[in-house]
Amino acid sequence: MQHGGAGVSRQATPRTPRRVDTGAAGRLPVPFGQFIVKVHGRCNLACRYCYLYEGPDRTWRARPAAAAPAVLERTADRIAEHAAAHGLRDVALVLHGGEPLLVGVDRLAALADRVRHVVPADCTVHTTVQTNATLLTDARIAVLARHGIRMGISLDGGLAAHNTRRTDHAGRPSWPAASRGARLLAERHPDAYAGILTVVDPRTDPVEMYESLLALRPPALDLLLPHGNWTNPPPGLPSAGTAPAGPGRPTPYGDWLITVFDRWWPAAHRETRVRLFEECIALLLGLPAATESLGLDPVNAIVVETDGTIEQVDSLKSAYDTAAATGLDVFRHTFDDALGHPGVAARQAGADALAAACRACPLLTVCGGGHYAHRYRADNGFTNPSVYCADLERLVRHIAARLSDATAGAHR
Repeated sequence: MQHGGAGVSRQATPRTPRRVDTGAAGRLPVPFGQFIVKVHGRCNLACRYCYLYEGPDRTWRARPAAAAPAVLERTADRIAEHAAAHGLRDVALVLHGGEPLLVGVDRLAALADRVRHVVPADCTVHTTVQTNATLLTDARIAVLARHGIRMGISLDGGLAAHNTRRTDHAGRPSWPAASRGARLLAERHPDAYAGILTVVDPRTDPVEMYESLLALRPPALDLLLPHGNWTNPPPGLPSAGTAPAGPGRPTPYGDWLITVFDRWWPAAHRETRVRLFEECIALLLGLPAATESLGLDPVNAIVVETDGTIEQVDSLKSAYDTAAATGLDVFRHTFDDALGHPGVAARQAGADALAAACRACPLLTVCGGGHYAHRYRADNGFTNPSVYCADLERLVRHIAARLSDATAGAHR
C-alpha cells in the first residue's frame, strides 16, 4: 500500500540538532521525525496495481514476513537515540506493511508502548497504523485505541465498485470486510480515526468518489497521485519522449483533482480535511507544508524493514529495484548514519536537487518539483520535472485563482 494516514511529512521539531556531515558543504540536515516501521512485510490482499509487490523492486521477497522482536526492540532504541541526539519534541511512529495487523494488535501495542517508554520524557510519540481495514474488528480497534494508536485506512473509494481491484490472494473482493472495519472505526472510536488514503484514478467520477468517502466519515483524506515516472508513466500520461509540460499535454489527474477541489472548497470546514488541498493553500500563502508531494521543505521520513534494514521511503521502489536501499541496518548503524546517505541528502537539498526547468518555474515554492519518485527517468535518474508536471501546474494555478477570488471577496 502507499504511505498515508499519518502521511510522509517534512516536519520535525528539533531544539538543538547535531551537525551531521552530508557532504553538502556542511549543510545541517533535518533530523528524521517520522519512522515508518514495517512490522509485517506481506499483505493479505493482492491489489493488481500495487507498486510494492507488483512493481520493479523485489527486495521484499528475501525479507522475513514479520519483524522479529529483536528488530522492533532495536528500532525503538534507535528512535530514542535519534530523538535524544536532536532534541526532538515530537516523533511520528508509523506501523506499516504489507498489512501491519497481520502481526496482531498486541505486538503493535507493545512496540508503541516501548517507543514511548524509551524516548526522552519531553518527546511525544504520535503513533499511527496504516491498514487496509479488512482485519479491523471492534476488539482490535479497542486495543489499538487504548494504547494511543490511531488508524489510517487505505481504500480506492467508498463504494464496492471503486474497490474491484483490491482483492485477496484468492481473488475475493476485499470491500465487505474493509467497509465494515471503516464503519466500526468511525462509529465506535472516532478519536482514533486518522483518515483515509486514496490513490487518484482519473477513470472514476471525482465527485462520486469524494462523496462516497465522506460517507465513511473520515476526519481527513489523503489524495495521492499513483506512483509513476517518465520511464513507466501512470495511466493516461505519455512517457519520456514527451516534454514535461506545455500546450497540448493531457492533464487527467489535474482535471480530476480540480473537480474534487471545487466540490470540497465551499464546504471544507464542515466535511473533512483534504491534505493535498490544504497544503497547497498553505504554500500559496507562504506557510510551511508537511507533504513530500509539494513544496521545498526537506523530507524527514525513514523506513525500517522487517529484517532491520534502514531504507528510504517505499515510493522510490516504484522507480527500479533496490532504489530505496541504503546499505544500513538498525543493528550496526544509527539514524544519523542514514542522514549522511547521498539519497537522503538529495531529498533534503530543496531546489538544489531539482531540474533547471523546475528551478526557473514561477510555481517552484509551491510545487517543489513534485514527488521525488515521480521525477525518475531511466537514462538520467531523478533530475527531471515530475511526470505530473502539467497536472500539478493546472491544479496549483486553479487553487491560486480560487484563493485570490476568495481573498478579494473578503475585502470588498
